[in-house]
Amino acid sequence: MLKAFSRTLGGCCVVVLTACAASAPPPLPDDSLYQALGGQPGINRVVEGLLYRIADDERIVHHFADTDILRLQEKLQEQLCVEAGGPCEYTGDSMSEVHAGFAITEADFNALVEDLIEAMTAEGISVRAQNRLLQRLAPMRGDIIYR
Repeated sequence: MLKAFSRTLGGCCVVVLTACAASAPPPLPDDSLYQALGGQPGINRVVEGLLYRIADDERIVHHFADTDILRLQEKLQEQLCVEAGGPCEYTGDSMSEVHAGFAITEADFNALVEDLIEAMTAEGISVRAQNRLLQRLAPMRGDIIYR
């Protein structure tokens, strides 16, 4: 009798735990990097600073000669927000599509990264937060250079 009760109790526990797990809300996304960047206002300031730096950067400014800067600004804001774990959706094209035909070199890519680091530093973003964002952006490198 005790064995049957134990099996019944065990079965009930499994059913209850399964039901609880099924109805539990999904875990919240980690937005700590988003917060460390200053949320959307901070990201917007970083992107604005980045665009000013690009405009003054003789190494890479020519790549942006025919670019719709307002669209670029919007898509960069979306992308950094998404990569930082913020509540955004990236609505732009893939990195390989956007950069096709530009023949961006590793030096060009590195120049842009330097400009991004300077923009983040100017906004007072910690080196730790900068490195976390750069780590999330790094996988895009292959979709950007030599396209």
